[in-house]
Amino acid sequence: MPQAHFLSDGRLHLHHGPIDLILDGWGQHRQQAFEQAQARFRTILQELVDELPLLRQQVGGRKPTGPVARKMAAAAARHNNVFVTPMAAVAGAVADEICRAMCSGTALRKAYVNNGGDIAVFLDKGQSLTAAISLETGAGRIQLTSGYSVRGVATSGWRGRSHSLGIADAVTVLARTAAMADVAATLIANAVNLPDHPAVRRMPANLLFPDSDLGDQPVTTDVGPLRRSEIRRALEQGYACAQQMLRQEKIYAAALFLQGQTLIAGDMPIAQTGEQNARFQIA
Repeated sequence: MPQAHFLSDGRLHLHHGPIDLILDGWGQHRQQAFEQAQARFRTILQELVDELPLLRQQVGGRKPTGPVARKMAAAAARHNNVFVTPMAAVAGAVADEICRAMCSGTALRKAYVNNGGDIAVFLDKGQSLTAAISLETGAGRIQLTSGYSVRGVATSGWRGRSHSLGIADAVTVLARTAAMADVAATLIANAVNLPDHPAVRRMPANLLFPDSDLGDQPVTTDVGPLRRSEIRRALEQGYACAQQMLRQEKIYAAALFLQGQTLIAGDMPIAQTGEQNARFQIA
């Protein structure tokens, strides 16, 4: 059953099954925006469940019919040169849809919906939002402005809540929508890899989660200490993937993290702060 409650700082928390959202907005009609978000949230999970078998299939076949499912499929279809299913965009697409519902007919100046680190953003003219990311290696901040076309931020990696074929601690991507960022982060994180390395443990995805859209593909369950040259080699493979997406205008920027080393592709507006924050927060 969908649940909603306000946090002590006034943000709204929405939870239903695997979907866990934190959202906020600034400006007129804030309460109305929250009510609209809750109303849309009540139906979104069932819509996805109704088409789940199709959403777990390789993109390119029969198209789904639900509005969120269609956005998932469209975001995944931009990467039809590799194995990818619409489920690679699910968290971002849900964030996009709830953000759209929040802002429809309201006079919010800015808003965001954070779905476990996959974030949809709304910015009116002249507005900005600051996002903070941190890993074991430290913290950084990025600032999104209304003049910068990024409206989606997503993070993927083997340490995250979803399975990864690669070994990146995290890959954070900026794109035009959260759904687009979600798919791209997944694929770039998959590319950060050292196949058959003895320090990397893997297991078929369907042994960890029987209904996984990855089937029996080996997903990463642990990464032991790597030599600096190995870390760099793995990151450079992900960097090449990110650079190709940049050339094809699928993303705006990507930050790749692995065991204390980082590579940045594109125009990532990061300022290192040394603060220790949650992996992704919005202010």
